[in-house]
Amino acid sequence: MNISIFIARRLTHGDKESRNLSGPAVKVATAAVALGMVVMIISVAVGLGFKQEIRDKIVGFGTHIQLTSLNLNSSFETPPLTYDTLLVEQIERTAGVRSVQPYITKPGIIKTDDSFQGIALKGVDSRYDWSFLRSCLTGGDVVATPDSAKSDDILMSRTLTSMLKLRIGDPVRMFFVQDGKVRARRFTLSGIFDSHFEEFDKSLAYVDMRHLSQLNGWEPSQVSGYEVLLTDFDKMEDVADELASEVLGRRGRGSDDEMIRVRHIRDLQPQIFGWLDLLDQNILVILVLVIAVAGLNMVSGLLIIILEHTNTIGVLKAIGATNGMLRKVFIAMALRIVGIGLLIGDVIGVGLCAAQKATGMVGLNPDNYYLDTVPILLSASHIVLLNAGVGLLSLLLMLGPSGMVARITPAKSIRFN
Repeated sequence: MNISIFIARRLTHGDKESRNLSGPAVKVATAAVALGMVVMIISVAVGLGFKQEIRDKIVGFGTHIQLTSLNLNSSFETPPLTYDTLLVEQIERTAGVRSVQPYITKPGIIKTDDSFQGIALKGVDSRYDWSFLRSCLTGGDVVATPDSAKSDDILMSRTLTSMLKLRIGDPVRMFFVQDGKVRARRFTLSGIFDSHFEEFDKSLAYVDMRHLSQLNGWEPSQVSGYEVLLTDFDKMEDVADELASEVLGRRGRGSDDEMIRVRHIRDLQPQIFGWLDLLDQNILVILVLVIAVAGLNMVSGLLIIILEHTNTIGVLKAIGATNGMLRKVFIAMALRIVGIGLLIGDVIGVGLCAAQKATGMVGLNPDNYYLDTVPILLSASHIVLLNAGVGLLSLLLMLGPSGMVARITPAKSIRFN
C-alpha cells in the first residue's frame, strides 16, 4: 500500500483512544459534502424539470415554429394563406422537422343562459398532433376530424367549462362578428382538458377548422398558417432561419405565393421564455452558494486535522518524510472525504428525485406554478458533471491548506502542544 494513503487512512479515522477532533471534523466535512450534493442534485433536477414542463406546455399550444401571413396584425383575425402542397413538402424535408399542420384561428363569444365569455377558437384537421392535449384531458376526448364531414365537437379547458357551467355532451353556442354581421354556430362539448396554464386555458378552444373556414368566407384551401413541430427544441432557431430562407428563396424564384412570416415560439412568447431563462441564473447561484459552504467546511476540517497532527507531521519530517509526500497525505484525506460525501449525496439525492418522479409526493399550487407537482428532470450526464465539478473544485480548495505542511518544521512542531 502507498505510504501516503496508509498515513491518510490512519489520520482520517483518528485515535479512538484519545479525545481528539479529527474524527468529528472528518464527519462534519463529509456530511457537508453529502448535504451539498443532495441540494445541488435536487436544485438541478427541479430547475430543469420545471423549465421542460413549462416549455412543453407552451409548445403544446403553439408548436415550435409558425408560418403566417406577413402582416402587423397581432389578433386572431389574420389574412389567409393558400395551402401550398409544394411548400409543405419542402418544409417536411427540412432536417429536424417532425410534422407540419395547418390551422385557422378566429375569436368568438360563448353564450350560455347565465353568462358569456370571449375566447379564441383554433381550427384543426386530421393532421393535428393531439399528443399534448390528450395528456391534459380530464374527461371526454379530443375533437374528431373525419374527412367525410364536418365535426361539431369542441374541446375546452376545465377553466372555461367551470366558468360557464358546462359538462361533456352539453351544447355550446358561439357567436361571431363577421363583416358587421353576427353569425352563430352550435358545437357539442366533446372533451375537457386542464394544462394548469391559465393564460391559455381560459382563452383557447379547439374545433374542426372547416367551421372557421366557412365563417371567414374562405376557400377550402385557405388557412391562417402552418405549425411546424420539430424533433429537437434546441435546434429550433436554426430550423426557423432555414425555413425563412426557403420561403424567401421560393419568392425569389418568381413564386406567386403570399408573403409569409416565419416565427418560432420564443418570438411568440418572449416574456415566458425570458422568465424561464432566469431559472438558469437561480440554479447557478444555488450551486455556487452550496459549493462555497461545502468547501468552507472541507477547508476547516482539513485545517483542524493539520493543526491537531502538527506533532505527527514534525515526527514524520524528522524521520525523512518530504513535504511532497505529506501534502499527498492530506490531499488523499481530502479526496477520501469528498468521495464518501459524494457517494452518500448521490444516493440520497437521486433517491429523493426518483421518489418524487414516481409518486409526485410533493405538490404545487397550479395557480402559482402552472404545475400540480414538483417536476423532475435528471440524467446520468447531470450526475457525472456535478460529481466531477465538485470533486475538482474540492481538490483545488485543498491545495491551500495542504501547503501549510511545508511551513511546519520538525524542531518546533515536536515541541508543539
